[in-house]
Amino acid sequence: MAASFTAAQTPSPALLVLEKSDNSLAIVDPANLQTVARVPAGPDPHEIVASPDGKLAYISNYGGSDSTLNTISVIDVAARKALPPINLGALRSAHGLAFAGGKLYFTAETNKAVGRYDPVTKSVDLVLGTGQDRTHMVAVSENLERIVTSNVSSGTISIIEQVSQTASGFLAPPAPERAGPTFVAGSPPPGGPSPGMGSPTGLPRKTWRVTNVAAGRGAEGFDVSPDGKEIWAANAQDATVTIIDVAGKRVTQTLPITVKGANRLKFTPDGKRVLISGLGAGADSNLVVLDTGTRKEVKGFNLGGGSAGILIVPDGSRAYIAVSGKDKVAVVDMKNLDVTGYVTTGRQPDGLAWVQ
Repeated sequence: MAASFTAAQTPSPALLVLEKSDNSLAIVDPANLQTVARVPAGPDPHEIVASPDGKLAYISNYGGSDSTLNTISVIDVAARKALPPINLGALRSAHGLAFAGGKLYFTAETNKAVGRYDPVTKSVDLVLGTGQDRTHMVAVSENLERIVTSNVSSGTISIIEQVSQTASGFLAPPAPERAGPTFVAGSPPPGGPSPGMGSPTGLPRKTWRVTNVAAGRGAEGFDVSPDGKEIWAANAQDATVTIIDVAGKRVTQTLPITVKGANRLKFTPDGKRVLISGLGAGADSNLVVLDTGTRKEVKGFNLGGGSAGILIVPDGSRAYIAVSGKDKVAVVDMKNLDVTGYVTTGRQPDGLAWVQ
């Protein structure tokens, strides 16, 4: 979708919209819902995350689970230009992204792994294998001691925690037996490096332990509740949501949902509601809102086409939903639960980010 933007400056705040089929990033002014710039996003852009200062945007170049793509695109948001991409070496099919503790976390789907990139040293400084198929989306806790991934083809959620260990064993208590397979993430994932385990000294050291919790078929979009106690995962093939207790690493409830092909799931900042988008064509609802207290559906929206990326602004007042099937982004008033407008985009909008 070719366009020229020369006069407008990058707004603050700004909505960033990935246009997958155009391999581009649209920078949108949320005040008038107009695109002020369009920047090349690299091959097959899927997910996007911004640095906390809003200066840079990182975009995963996916290409599918067996892709040879091994880059993450970098965009200077203010200058509205692409910078040299991050080369991930043997790590392929980057998809899910999270920025935490000054570092960029990403899934490497081909390698069944999650990695961490340090923008200061310009190197990947951590790789952890999940042992699961299509490790797709990722979230990182504020204390940086827990990483969560969804694994679509395995239908699981991986909870990867940093724990203390001596030469004789773990200091941290073991995970409950019901949690599923648990192992120390110390061996190299297929096709990628592994973090150094160090030499046994008898003194406590930090290592990572992975627990894979069975969710549902096609578990993909997920989010961790703001209080860190629950993981909600949307299962695309089951039309359900799996609720996982983080401390116990076990499923506590499975909820039916009305969206087809559930794709993304997000908590509101206050934790009171959950939004779930669906890619299913012809569905009555492409977006549903659930009450986390009652576990019931509050409202469903027919946005006219399959929907993907969800972004809720920091104050929780609005949500932006990528309606991939109709080349637009819907704006939802979260107080009244009404659609108040649309952003016209390039082909197949998906990943969304907010900078200010």
